[in-house]
Amino acid sequence: MRTKWIGYLSLSVVLVFAAACSQQQPTTTSEEPAAGAAPAAAPVDPATAATITGKVNFEGQAPQRIRIRMDAVPACTEENKDPVYSEEVVVNENNTLRDVFVYVKDGLGNRSFPLPSQEAALDQHGCVYHPHVIGLMVGQKLRIKNSDPTNHNIHPMPMENREWNKSQPPSSADLVEEFPRQEIMVPIKCNVHPWMKAYVGVVRHPFFAVTGSDGSFELKGLPPGDYTIEVWQEKYGTQEQKVTVGPSETKDISFSYKG
Repeated sequence: MRTKWIGYLSLSVVLVFAAACSQQQPTTTSEEPAAGAAPAAAPVDPATAATITGKVNFEGQAPQRIRIRMDAVPACTEENKDPVYSEEVVVNENNTLRDVFVYVKDGLGNRSFPLPSQEAALDQHGCVYHPHVIGLMVGQKLRIKNSDPTNHNIHPMPMENREWNKSQPPSSADLVEEFPRQEIMVPIKCNVHPWMKAYVGVVRHPFFAVTGSDGSFELKGLPPGDYTIEVWQEKYGTQEQKVTVGPSETKDISFSYKG
C-alpha cells in the first residue's frame, strides 16, 4: 500500500507541474497582427508620382443626335433658347468622344486616399442634368441643385448602393448625398421629365476623369506601378488597357470606339 500511495503522489505532482508549464506558454491574442496581413500602404511620394494622359477617339460616321422635345413642359422650353439634343454619344470636332468616364480599375492595391474637401456638383438647368457624366470618390458629398423654375425628381438607380428618390421643387434647398460603395456607373433619372439622364462614377480613389470637348483625360499623382485603365461610354460600353509607369514618368495612351 505504501508503494502504491507513493506512486499516486508522484503522478499527481507530474500532472500539476505539466499544467503549470502549459499555462506559462505564450498565446496569440486578438491584438496581435494576423499572419500574412498586408502592411499599410505608404503615402504617394509627390517627388516620384507619375501621370497617365490620353484621348478617347471615335472612328466612323458620328451618329445623328436626337432632338429632345420638351414642348409639353413650357417651363423647360422657356429655359432653352436653342434646341436640346441627346447626350448619349457626343463626337467632338477632332473625332474624339465627350463624356467618357476614365479611371484606374486595378493596380492601387490596398492604398487608401483622403476624401477631397470640395463637393461634387450636379445641376438641373433647362431640364437637363449638368454635367451628363460625373465622377466622385466613395463617401464624397454630391451637391444637387435645381436651377429651373419647375419641379424635378432625382432618382439614382444603383446596383451596389442604396436607391433613393427625392423631389426637388424650384428654389428649394440643395440636396446633399453620398455613395458608400464603389460603382461604375450609377444612372440617374428624373421621374417628372423622362428625357433627363445623368451618370455617376463612384471610385475608392481620386484617379478618375471625364473627357471633355477635346476627348482628353489626365490621371496624375499616381504611385509608380502597373495599372489597368478602364473607360466607360454610355452607348458603347467599356474598354481597358494595361499601363506601366515609372517614377515621375508621364505616359500617353489612347482608346478608340467605332460607330
